Amino acid sequence: MVDQRQFSKLHDGKQVTLATLYGPKGLRAQITNYGAKVVSLEVPDGDGCMTDVVLGFGSIDEWLAQEHYFNAIIGRYANRIKNGRFTLDGRVYQPAVNNGPNSLHGGTVGFNRRVWDVVGQTPSSLCLHLRSLDGEESYPGNLDVWVTYSLTLENGLLITYEAQTDKPTVVSLTNHAYFNLEGEGSGTIHDHVLQVLADSYTPFDDTACPTGAIVPVEGTPMDFRQPTVVEQRIDDPFFRPGRGIDNNFVLRSNPAHQLQPAAVLSAAGRTMQVLTTMPGLQVYTGNWVERHNGKSGRPYDVQTAICLEAQNFPDAPNHPDFPSPVLRPGETYFEQTEYRFLQRGAVSGQRSGG
Repeated sequence: MVDQRQFSKLHDGKQVTLATLYGPKGLRAQITNYGAKVVSLEVPDGDGCMTDVVLGFGSIDEWLAQEHYFNAIIGRYANRIKNGRFTLDGRVYQPAVNNGPNSLHGGTVGFNRRVWDVVGQTPSSLCLHLRSLDGEESYPGNLDVWVTYSLTLENGLLITYEAQTDKPTVVSLTNHAYFNLEGEGSGTIHDHVLQVLADSYTPFDDTACPTGAIVPVEGTPMDFRQPTVVEQRIDDPFFRPGRGIDNNFVLRSNPAHQLQPAAVLSAAGRTMQVLTTMPGLQVYTGNWVERHNGKSGRPYDVQTAICLEAQNFPDAPNHPDFPSPVLRPGETYFEQTEYRFLQRGAVSGQRSGG
C-alpha cells in the first residue's frame, strides 16, 4: 500500500491527505482528497491473492508533476465540449479550450486538480466536498459537489455523485480510473476481455466530438455486446491504429435510473462488472499514457490500462437530442457508478431488455 506520509502536503493553501478504506469482502482502497483520486485499489483474484489494479503514483508530488487525470473525479463537465462553447438559456459560455479546438474534462483547472474537503469517513467509505465558484472555468453558478466512495458488501467500489447549483449550469461527472486487472505496471491490456452492454454509439468528427448521430454498433468494431479480447479490436483502423479506443457507447435504456450493468472486464482470474445510472460509457485504452514510472517503479505506456468512464455523452450541451446535462436551482444531480469484482464463476453482465 502507498505510504500515507507521501500524501501530506499543503497545496493551494489546503491540506492534502490520504485515506485507507477497508471493504467487508476484502477490497482495500486508498483515496486522496487531491482531485478526489483513487490512489490504489487492491483486489483479490480467484485464489485470494491481492493486487493493485489501478495505475497511479506513490506521492502527491508525482501526481502534481505527471498525469493529472489518473483515477480522478472529472468535472465540471467530463469529456469534450466542441470549440469550448455552449449556449444555455440564450447565453453563450466559453470554457477553456485545452484539447485541440475543444474543452476537455472541465478546462484548464478541472476538479481533478483541486483539493477537496473531507466531510465524512467510516472504515469503508469517504465523502468529499468541493465548491466550484460561479464563473470558474467560465461555467455558470456556484456548484456544490459531493462524491462518496464506498466499499460494498457486493465487493465493489461504489462512487456516488451529488451536486446542487444556485444558477442554471451544465454538469457531467465521472471517475477516470485506469484499470489493469493483471496489476498496475503489468504491461498491456491486450489480453483483457471486454463486454459492453450497448446497442448504439455516438460517432465523432475529426476533433473527437460527437456529430450528433446515434448509430447501431451492429456490424462495426464498436460491437462489444459479446465478450471480446481487446487485442482483436484495439488497433482496428476504425479507432486510432497504434493508439487505441476512445469512444462513447450509448447504454441501454434505464428508465428507473438505478444501477444497471454497463460493462464487464476480465483478466488474470479477476472479473470486474461496471454498473451505473449514467447514460453513456466512454471506453479509453490509455492511448496517450506515455513513459510514466508508476508507484511500483514499473513503467506505464500506451495501452497499458483501460478506462470505463460512465458519464453523460460528450458535447451534450450542444446536442438537444442527447440526455440533458442541465442542472437548475432546486434540483439535485444524483448519479452512481460501481466497479464490482465478481467471484470466479459468477454470472457475467448480461441482462434482458434493449
